[in-house]
Amino acid sequence: MRTFLKLEETALFILCIYFFTLLNFDWWWFPTLLLVPDVGMIGYVINTKIGALTYNLVHNRGVASLAAIVGLALSNEYWQLVAIILFAHISMDRALGFGLKYNDSFNKTHLDVFIPS
Repeated sequence: MRTFLKLEETALFILCIYFFTLLNFDWWWFPTLLLVPDVGMIGYVINTKIGALTYNLVHNRGVASLAAIVGLALSNEYWQLVAIILFAHISMDRALGFGLKYNDSFNKTHLDVFIPS
């Protein structure tokens, strides 16, 4: 199942690259901005609870979806760029095995918790 999920996230990442090509930005903006969402880790300087909150806020597809809705509703390419970068970063992270964080540890993620069948 892990392999399937990683392939699915990789496909979403590739889709984000395609959507980026539809915008009027130079190609170098994509790799330049791709790691910017990791600024959400700054909360870990305070403690793990704040760190998990800030990290999860930036790495949440709901937030990325809101940015996409705003960008599409306003026909604003900057908001669309924000959405694409967020979706791409989230997919890249999850394809690499990094998930949403629990309050007690940076290393404990939602991808580590599986319900036995």
